[in-house]
Amino acid sequence: MSEQTKRSGAASMLELATFFVGEAQCGIDILKIQEINKQTEVTGVPQSPDYVVGVLNLRGRIVTVIDLGLKTGLSPITQDKDNRNIIVDSMGEHIGLLVDRISDVMSADPSHVEPPPANLGGIEGSYFEGVVKTEAGLIGVLDIERVLAEG
Repeated sequence: MSEQTKRSGAASMLELATFFVGEAQCGIDILKIQEINKQTEVTGVPQSPDYVVGVLNLRGRIVTVIDLGLKTGLSPITQDKDNRNIIVDSMGEHIGLLVDRISDVMSADPSHVEPPPANLGGIEGSYFEGVVKTEAGLIGVLDIERVLAEG
């Protein structure tokens, strides 16, 4: 949990955009998301890591698209009509996170975010800031900077 979240007190809720990478349900703080789109036409980048799907032009801005499944050690995202790119800003660069499908936006009390397990749905626990328990199961709150920092 970030220091900002801890300091803001119990009155503020954590808003998570949730999505699936394989069978693992994950969430990202909506404040870290620029947009979500379904543009999947990308241009390949020669000699890039296997998790880099390619680049796309988003209103004049070049966005690198990564396969979040491959990046987190799972199977590659199966390309279909449900795929979405979650566009985030990481260190001044727009990055598209290709995911299997989008789920709901949910609110969570930051005090109910628990430490992540060592592994969640096949994804290494170090990629998560924490987990939120719901009636349907666990939602892993992704630490986007950590996911993108590791090569």
